[in-house]
Amino acid sequence: MLKKHNRVYLLLFLILLCSNILHAENVSMQSDDSVVFYEKGLGNVPEDVAKFYSSVKHDLEKTFGWEIDFRPDIVLARDKDAFRRMVGVDSIIAFAVPHRNLIVLDMSRVYTRPFTLKSTLKHEVCHLILHRYIDGERLPRWLDEGVCQWASGGIGELEAEGAGGYLAGAVVSGELFSLGEIGRFPDEEKSLALAYEQSRSIVEYIVREYGEDSLLQILEGLRGGESLDGAIRRSISMSIYELEDRWYAHLKRKYTWFYYLSSNIYTILFVFAAAITVYGFIRLMKKRREYVDEDEDDGYTAK
Repeated sequence: MLKKHNRVYLLLFLILLCSNILHAENVSMQSDDSVVFYEKGLGNVPEDVAKFYSSVKHDLEKTFGWEIDFRPDIVLARDKDAFRRMVGVDSIIAFAVPHRNLIVLDMSRVYTRPFTLKSTLKHEVCHLILHRYIDGERLPRWLDEGVCQWASGGIGELEAEGAGGYLAGAVVSGELFSLGEIGRFPDEEKSLALAYEQSRSIVEYIVREYGEDSLLQILEGLRGGESLDGAIRRSISMSIYELEDRWYAHLKRKYTWFYYLSSNIYTILFVFAAAITVYGFIRLMKKRREYVDEDEDDGYTAK
């Protein structure tokens, strides 16, 4: 999802893209399902995107039971630097703008592996369908992102170094965000990655403990105009605060200090070995300096 303060950059980017489109050939591909905009030089990628979209649309309609009755514009961005300036975060590789039914993909990173392209596209289309049926005021960012990661098989729109390991560290150090804190996501890279991980974790917790139907009932309640707390109470018979407490307890049982240390044993050993090496180097330099000082003292005494 694109932050509001970056929409000016989005407008400029689209103007630039359209300018390129006007001076190129075969730069859009239209079907009954979608419109794909692209620059020349992407080979068969636009065809892949159009094909993947049809499959993604079918899968998501089956998952949610909601019709995708809109035709999104899918922009394939080749200029990595322009894309990064637009989103303002280096680790974001794709985003959706629901009120415009727009998806923008950074092809320099999304298409490194075809399965990533399809899964990332599915994640972004999920944003569009959620916001098509649920008022954004009732859809907190953690639920939005968590559902889309769950629906796309765990794939998100974030490519962050170390992503996937922040949750365990935050649990054992007591630095988890509350759900209230990730109603909107932070800008700092590591905090952003943690917010994504927490969002995925709680949605997967709901599905595992209470069933997929319970999650879909919560979304149906939001679609029908219920508050988030009301939809959760009706679906799983507890308040959002009780759900949060149970999820926290689950994480604390799962991620202990022993788990964290064993999961990072190679990193810990590497750091320990590096520290020993540095210590040994410092000791060596100190001894060499002592020898030099002794030689100088001996020379002075001989005079």
